[in-house]
Amino acid sequence: MVLRIVLGTVYTAMAIGQFASFEHMPRILSAYGLSAAGAATALAAALIAGELVCGVWFLARPRSKALAPVWVYTGVSVVWTVLAVQAYARGLVVDNCGCFGIYLTQRLSWFVLLQDAATLLYAGLLVRSARRAPAPSPADRKGASGDVRVP
Repeated sequence: MVLRIVLGTVYTAMAIGQFASFEHMPRILSAYGLSAAGAATALAAALIAGELVCGVWFLARPRSKALAPVWVYTGVSVVWTVLAVQAYARGLVVDNCGCFGIYLTQRLSWFVLLQDAATLLYAGLLVRSARRAPAPSPADRKGASGDVRVP
């Protein structure tokens, strides 16, 4: 639960920073050398939406057993990691990794790669724990009135 709150806070902050600097995000993402401006805009929108969905979900429902936010978090983490690793391997100079948009900038370096590795490790832990969690029984999903509750 604590891990979800921490990740929820970080990913919500990332989404807010990127959204607040949305006009700069295509340029930031283009520095990774994988996409044109139009594709970078779509990628920025997808990353921000994914970060916001999983971040808010983790904060609002840290005990949720739902796999959806875990997979969204994992997908966003994989995209950022692929962007960083391929750019670093190709020797591209990325002055701003873009994690928080134009805020809290940091140059792409081995330290950013370590941060990305940590997000992937967390993603693995979340997937593993979510898959190990027992599915709620029908009795657990029914409230006192007999209505089905959403976990």
